[in-house]
Amino acid sequence: MNLYAIIMAGGVGSRFWPRSTKKTPKQFIQMIGDRTLIQDTVKRLEGLVKNENIYIVTNSLQLDELKKQLNNIPFENLIEEPFGRNTAACIGLASVIISKKDKDAVTVVLPSDHIIHDITEFHKSILCAANYANSSNGLVTIGINPTKPETGFGYIQIDDRAVQDNIFRVYTFAEKPNYATAIRFIESGDFLWNSGIFIWRTDSVINEIKGLMPDLYEGLEKIKKGLGKPDFPDLIKNVYGQLRKVSIDYGIMEKSKRVHLTKGNFRWSDVGSWEEVYNLSDKDNDGNIIQGLVYTDMVIDSFIHSEDKFTAVIGVDNLVIVSSNDAVLVCRKDKSQEVKRIVDYLKINKLDQFR
Repeated sequence: MNLYAIIMAGGVGSRFWPRSTKKTPKQFIQMIGDRTLIQDTVKRLEGLVKNENIYIVTNSLQLDELKKQLNNIPFENLIEEPFGRNTAACIGLASVIISKKDKDAVTVVLPSDHIIHDITEFHKSILCAANYANSSNGLVTIGINPTKPETGFGYIQIDDRAVQDNIFRVYTFAEKPNYATAIRFIESGDFLWNSGIFIWRTDSVINEIKGLMPDLYEGLEKIKKGLGKPDFPDLIKNVYGQLRKVSIDYGIMEKSKRVHLTKGNFRWSDVGSWEEVYNLSDKDNDGNIIQGLVYTDMVIDSFIHSEDKFTAVIGVDNLVIVSSNDAVLVCRKDKSQEVKRIVDYLKINKLDQFR
C-alpha cells in the first residue's frame, strides 16, 4: 500500500484576526508550542507518509510562506490553486495529480490547522482506515468521541454495529448544531465529532466525483490531460474559473453510499477560536495566558498576546486581547467566534491593508 497525504492549506482563518491575515493565515502562525500549525501537521505524518508523498494545496498569496516553513517538502508537491473553490475542487485537483504519479495511491486528506495529541493513536487510526479503504474502495473518515456538547464542530451519525474492527457505516453528516441539538447528539451515543480527515484510494474518490459531481469530474479530466504541458497555467485558470464552490462533505460524503468511519482515540481540536486556544494552553496561577511583552495587574482568566509593542492590562477578566503590528483585538472569550465579523467589515469597507 502506497500512502500519500494531501494537506489543505489555502484557508484564511478569519476567527484569528488580527494575527491571521490573507497573506499569513492561521496555519502559518504558532498557536501552541514552537511550531506553526502546518509544521505540526507535516511533523505528525513522520513515520507514516514519506515527505516526497506529501502534497500541499495552497494559493499564490501563501506560496512563499509555505516554501519558507516547509523546506523539507519537494517544491513540485506544492499545488497552487488559481482561485479558492472549496474543498471538493481542492481535493480533486490534488487527487488527479497524485493519480498520474501512482494509480494505486491511498491518500490521507488533512486540514493544515488542527491540533492533535497522541500521535501513536493518530497513526493507528490512519492505518486502520487506509487498510479498509484500500481493500474495499470505500471512503473513510475519522470521527472523534465527543467530550462535551460542542456547537463549533460538525457531527457524524454512525451505525454502532462495526463492519469490522473499528470500522462503522455512516448514516448522516450534521452541520454545526445549536446547543440543545448538540446535547441531543451527545445523549444519543451514535454521533461523533467530524474531524475533517478523510482516507481513500485516489481512484475511489475520483470515481465518486465522476458519479456525484460530473461537472467537477469533467474539469478535473481536462486538468489531468494538461499536466506537464507548457500551457498548463492558462488551462487550470480557465478550468478552475468555471468550477462551483462545493465542499467535499456536501458534494461527496453526504451523498455517497460508500462512506465509513473509524473512531479516533486521540485528542483533537480544529482550533476554531481564540477561546479554544485558551482552553488548550497552559495557564499561569491567575488563569492567564501571556505571550509577548505584557504587563498585567488584577487580570484573571484571559488570553493576551502582544507582538512588537508593550501592552499593559489592568483589572479585567475573561478577555482575549491580541495586539499585532497594525491592529488590536479586544473581546470577551465567549464571543471570540464572532471575530470573523471584523474581517467581513474590513472586506466590505475595502480596508484590505488590515485583513
